[in-house]
Amino acid sequence: MVPLRMSEATILFSSHDQIQTLFGAQDRHLRQVRDAVGIDVVVRGDELRLHGSDDQIERGLEVFSEMRSIVEKTGSLRDSEVADILHQNGMVGTEPQPSASIDLFEKARKVHPRSRGQESYVQAMRENSVVLCTGPAGCGKTYLAVAMAANALRQEQVRKIILVRPAVEAGEKLGFLPGDMLAKVNPFLRPLLDALGDLLTFDQVKRYIENDVIEIVPLAFMRGRTLNNTFIILDEGQNTTTTQMKMFLTRMGNDSQIVVTGDTSQIDLPNHVQCGLTDAVDRLQGIPGIAVVNMSGEDIVRHQLVGKIVQAYDQNSSTKKSKKK
Repeated sequence: MVPLRMSEATILFSSHDQIQTLFGAQDRHLRQVRDAVGIDVVVRGDELRLHGSDDQIERGLEVFSEMRSIVEKTGSLRDSEVADILHQNGMVGTEPQPSASIDLFEKARKVHPRSRGQESYVQAMRENSVVLCTGPAGCGKTYLAVAMAANALRQEQVRKIILVRPAVEAGEKLGFLPGDMLAKVNPFLRPLLDALGDLLTFDQVKRYIENDVIEIVPLAFMRGRTLNNTFIILDEGQNTTTTQMKMFLTRMGNDSQIVVTGDTSQIDLPNHVQCGLTDAVDRLQGIPGIAVVNMSGEDIVRHQLVGKIVQAYDQNSSTKKSKKK
């Protein structure tokens, strides 16, 4: 860092790629710092030139230096890290608060969390590399995860989305299914396609799938893979075994994010088989970078009767348990 004049300073970088990472997708980190500090920033090759008052220059140098340090160490920079740096440098009042909504960058369309549990879930996905989310049917676990994946793809935070589901029959035997492999597993993966279809246009989804930008695969096909720069969602995680869950979570490569969703009240595994999702929640809770979110009936946003149906089944289950005791 070489101060040039009272109203100008220069910060040198080892490459222009570092500057792009520091600025963030669509320059959102730059705008956040510029608004908080009140400084003008100009890029010249591998250097930033800061323009402003002496006080603005001093604060700008501190903030950008800390941001550059994170980029040099990790190769990435998160929104929460930028917010922390601004907070530590006494710029809380001018720090823009991150919106709870998820921008799909499609005709100004956004997905808005509709409950406190959903807000906590979205925030957890923004701040952690691995998120395990449990909750009853209808509380938006899969939908919000797919929305966050689409947001990350549009902002070039990831290069690919992989949607995964265990091929487990829900208490009934389907027997022989006709067609090729894709046709056989399609019934199990259909809910993920439905969520995609609600968020993006049919042509976009089709184009992404054809170009292998979005991949929808059964859990069994994940073994042996290493996934970099990928947003990976495992739906129906309650129907995985502990071995399958370990296999899935260890597919995570550099600059990737994993979200696992599931409803532990609807486990379709044999009675003697340990649920991989509940086991993972117990094992991984409290590890930095991993968040566990437990949603409840208050977060159900489907038809208003869904919440009452879930409540009725939960009450019935509790009554049966108390009678057995």
